Amino acid sequence: MYKTILVPIAFDSDAKAEAALAVARRLADDDSTITLLHVMEHIPGYAISYMPPDYQVSSRKAVQAELDALAARLDHARGVVVEGHSGRTILDYAEENGVDMIVIASHRPGMSDILIGSTATTVVRHAKCGVHVLR
Repeated sequence: MYKTILVPIAFDSDAKAEAALAVARRLADDDSTITLLHVMEHIPGYAISYMPPDYQVSSRKAVQAELDALAARLDHARGVVVEGHSGRTILDYAEENGVDMIVIASHRPGMSDILIGSTATTVVRHAKCGVHVLR
């Protein structure tokens, strides 16, 4: 069993998020902490000027509310929203917070994943802790 579990949530599939939460629940002890992490990618400068002025603040609040709702269904869980590049930020968060297991959803790799890699691939290759990948 693991004490500090990190579950990156991309909000691209409810089924993937549910499966990741179920695995995290099974891998956790009674006193484990589970962190649901969402990484908000930076919006390029050329695009941000087309967004409403409060877009980033309101979208961050909405994402935090979704994470909090998911975390409320688990014992000792919390939602965290951070900014950055998804793969690198997940790895940095895991290392800085003593995570001993990352539960991450993946998808069937396509041509672009083969050429540039996916978030799950980056995490698997570079994590200094255990990684459980759901496909």
